[in-house]
Amino acid sequence: YAANAMLATKISFMNEIANIAEQVGADVEMVRKGIGSDPRIGWHFIYPGAGYGGSCFPKDVQALAKTAQQYGVQPRLLDAVEAVNDAQKGHLFELLVRHYGSEAALRGKTVALWGLAFKPNTDDMREAPSRVLIAELLSRGARVKAYDPVAGHEAQRIYSGDSRIAFEAGPTDALDGADALVIVTEWKEFRSPDFDAIKAKLKSGIIFDGRNIFDPALPRKAGLTYLSIGRP
Repeated sequence: YAANAMLATKISFMNEIANIAEQVGADVEMVRKGIGSDPRIGWHFIYPGAGYGGSCFPKDVQALAKTAQQYGVQPRLLDAVEAVNDAQKGHLFELLVRHYGSEAALRGKTVALWGLAFKPNTDDMREAPSRVLIAELLSRGARVKAYDPVAGHEAQRIYSGDSRIAFEAGPTDALDGADALVIVTEWKEFRSPDFDAIKAKLKSGIIFDGRNIFDPALPRKAGLTYLSIGRP
């Protein structure tokens, strides 16, 4: 429990630093490279993003906090780690609202999602940030077109019968008729796309990168509007 709580703490710390960087105009990638080069910190689990999910980190942080409470210890740091992560899962939606100007402006929009699993190489959608984003979008009157190379069947089970969300056979299929693209899971196949093709497919040419998988210069060179986590 302590090991997973420590890793979860590193993730929440970097997400909080990314949120600060967004407000002050800094680049969290430069911060990440700076602190990662310190051997006392290292490179593991210091990538900002849309929050952690799955079956281990959320459960283990909560279990350790519950154990502490049962023995009269207030787990202040563990509570903060969980609170930061819960808030971070809503950050992608906040970026969309910030760009479009209001929640109401999302009504009638179609948003493409690349990635649904909480991390690559799994179909696990438990506590996945994608589920928070989907819920926020659908409740504001937006439609969702989603693609995940592995978790598609699990997503279809979860959202069975909901006509507001469509699950596509490939990443480019999800772009057809979409106003914006959101990167939610950092699958390897998403890392080197044809940005000109994305620009041609999207109605508004906007990418929201929830995992910072692109060099910002590349989509912008193709004429795309590119917004990511903790970067100018």
